[in-house]
Amino acid sequence: MTKLKLGPIIDDKPVKVTIELPAPLHRDLVAYAAALGREQGQTIGDPLRLIVPMLERFIATDRGFARARRDGGQRAARADAQGA
Repeated sequence: MTKLKLGPIIDDKPVKVTIELPAPLHRDLVAYAAALGREQGQTIGDPLRLIVPMLERFIATDRGFARARRDGGQRAARADAQGA
C-alpha cells in the first residue's frame, strides 16, 4: 500500500473556517480521506478535517518558505541589534 504523507488526525479543539473549494478539489479531498482512513484503520467522517494537517504539512516541508522564514528572522534580528 502507498504511504500517505499525512499521519493520524489528532482530535483537537475545532476552529470554524469558511472556505469555498472547487468541486474537483473537494472530490480529491474526499478520496484522500477515504484512503487515509483505510491506511490508518479509522473513519474520517469529515474530510474537511484534513485541510489543516495538509496545510501544516505543506508549510513544514516547503524548503523555500523555511528559507524565507529563516532569512526574514535573521534580518529582523540584525535590525534589532543595529537599533539597540
